[in-house]
Formats: sequence, C-alpha cells, structure tokens
Amino acid sequence: MNMDCSVIIDSLPQSVERYRTGYAVVAIDVIRATTTLATARALGRRCYVAPGVEQALLRAAEMERPLLAGEAGGDMPPGFDMTNSPAALALRTDTERPLILVSSSGTRLIDGARRCEAAYLACFRNHRAVAERLCGRHPRVAVIGAGTRGEFREEDQMCCAWIAEYLIGHGYAAQDAKTLDVVARWSGAPPEACLPSRSVAYLTRSNQLQDLEFILSHVNDLDLAFMLDGDEVVAAEALAPGGRVTYGAAAPARRRSSRPRYARRAAALPR
Repeated sequence: MNMDCSVIIDSLPQSVERYRTGYAVVAIDVIRATTTLATARALGRRCYVAPGVEQALLRAAEMERPLLAGEAGGDMPPGFDMTNSPAALALRTDTERPLILVSSSGTRLIDGARRCEAAYLACFRNHRAVAERLCGRHPRVAVIGAGTRGEFREEDQMCCAWIAEYLIGHGYAAQDAKTLDVVARWSGAPPEACLPSRSVAYLTRSNQLQDLEFILSHVNDLDLAFMLDGDEVVAAEALAPGGRVTYGAAAPARRRSSRPRYARRAAALPR
C-alpha cells in the first residue's frame, strides 16, 4: 500500500466541513440512521436522506407513495409513517415504496457528506464491506460518527474504529493521535461493549429495545457497501466511473405524485 494513504476518525455533523476535498467520507450513525438505511437497501428498497423534516416532506411530494420515516428530537414527526427503526423496517413488506429518512444527527451528517468527493455509509452490519471497498481505492479517508447532543457515542466510536483498524492493517497511516486512541480502545471489543452508551439508555427509556437487539444481532452480515448519489443511497457497485448511478431493468422509476399533501405539510411548518 502507498504510504501516502491515511485515515482519520472524527465526530459530529459539523466536522464534515473539514473533509470536503481530498477525502472519501464514511458517515456512521449506528443507533440508528445508517443501520436503518443499510437494512432498507439490503431489502431492495430505494432510500433517500433528508437533513430535516421540511426537506423530507418536500422530497416526499415528488414521489408516489413514499415511506416517511424518522425522528426529530427523539419524536416521530406528525404525518410520518414510522420512526427511525431498523427492526420495524425489516418487518415491512412494502419494499416498492421509496424510503425517505430524517434523524436528529445521522441524516444531517449524511447530507453534509454527500457534498464531499465520495460519501459512504456504514454501520455494524457492513463495516467490513465498507473498509474493503475503501482500501486502495481512496488514499485519504475520514470516518465520522454522527454523535448525539455533542457526544461521540460508544457505538459510533466502535464502528469508526473497526473501519480505521482495517485500513491501518492494510498500510494506511493514522492521521492523528486521536485516531490511534479510538482504534486501540475498541480493537477486539464485542458489539455489546456499546451498552453503556446514552443512545442505549434512550432506547431503554423509550421502550425501543427491539432496535438494540436488531443492531447487536446483525454484525458484519452484509457484504454490501453503500454510497450517496445526490440524496439517494445506492450500492457502491451501481456507481459508474463518472459518478452517475446505474440501475438494472427492474429498478423502479421515480414518479411525481399528483397529491400535494406532503408539500402542504412542509409549508405549514414553523419558520
């Protein structure tokens, strides 16, 4: 491996600004945005991200029967179909409906990352596949945990560390001491090591432990790397060399909805 290759671990949505040029950025929000998106894509559902509720409603107005999912401040917004739950999403059979996801931190990070030179999504389910995809393809990599309320949560630290450790093991240099510290802290740790996280405490308080069980029981089980094409999450293999996404014949086409209900909801939001 070329010794000019490097990896850095960072956190929080605003940090993505430091990696606009020259980096492949990996956005991570294990509890729960990137786990929800990876689960949806693995089931064949088309997925889109929105940084906020208003943007999600406006995006929904362009689609036929979208599935609006997510949370704002921990609560499901009015008019949404479901909260940000990978476990609940995995049980749904309406995979023909495109998912639009919004979350307090995760989709803000993802939305920022899509303006970087290359943007990937990772979670416990596909961290190895993402690391393998990055290795040798991108000389500089920034692995960023979404965090919550200004904290770099344990589950995101772990996923960042696993990806960085793989790259370091394949010749990448850690770009700073913090990256080495995070990798050393979580090297060899089991998924359950994230249990002290305040994110886990929130799932416990809000009676959403099915998502924790789903996350801990689905580790490295997807051999799929996902990237962003605009606001859509796509399989990395679907991106042509020019950066445009290519689909098979069976991929559903976008259709504009004749019903303006989502646009009306967006217009009614407080400014």
